[in-house]
Amino acid sequence: MVGRFFKLSLSLLVIFDFIGTVAFAVSGAITGIQKRMDIFGVNILAILTACGGGLTRDIIMGNFPPQMFINPFYVLVAAVVANIVFGIMYFHKGIPQKFSGLYDRGLFIFDTVGLAAFMVDGVMIGANFGYEDDLFLLVFLGFITGVGGGVLRDVLSNQMPAIFVKHVYALPVIIGGILMVIMHELLGTWNLAMVLSFALVIVLRVMARHFLWNLPKVNL
Repeated sequence: MVGRFFKLSLSLLVIFDFIGTVAFAVSGAITGIQKRMDIFGVNILAILTACGGGLTRDIIMGNFPPQMFINPFYVLVAAVVANIVFGIMYFHKGIPQKFSGLYDRGLFIFDTVGLAAFMVDGVMIGANFGYEDDLFLLVFLGFITGVGGGVLRDVLSNQMPAIFVKHVYALPVIIGGILMVIMHELLGTWNLAMVLSFALVIVLRVMARHFLWNLPKVNL
């Protein structure tokens, strides 16, 4: 029974890894194209957006070399996705004006799914490395894995990181991570905690966008 639950958790983790990689690669590629980068720049931005959170997480945990260099599968996935996005937009000459709203919503969706998926990934990687009882560390690893790639994307594309200014960007990740570790403590299983915390991050991000929620800031 324990082995079956472990295999299920591992399968879910692989699924979330893949979802997050594809979503953030699309987000990074679209941002690179919007910033008028060439195909090499678009690939680099997509890869760092998709793998940057995991890279930062591994450095914090002292896991050297980071997994993206030992197992480059997700790097290749990000590169393939980036070139597909670049090819589509290259032959369609960018985004037609009438689809600009759809573009914005699509970028939001991919960004949100990537955040949720990598939050789950960060918490689970920390637990699998033996930090299951260190709840603060697990939440932080989920947070940095979720937002790390987006921060690198924004910095490299010369814009203020969304984590600091945009629709409670980071707060849903923190809340999702807290829910995930609490549910595991109460239920003793990661599977339900993974799925529900993933869904919670998405719901909070969608509600924040719809109702224009933002954290307080000083208007000078």
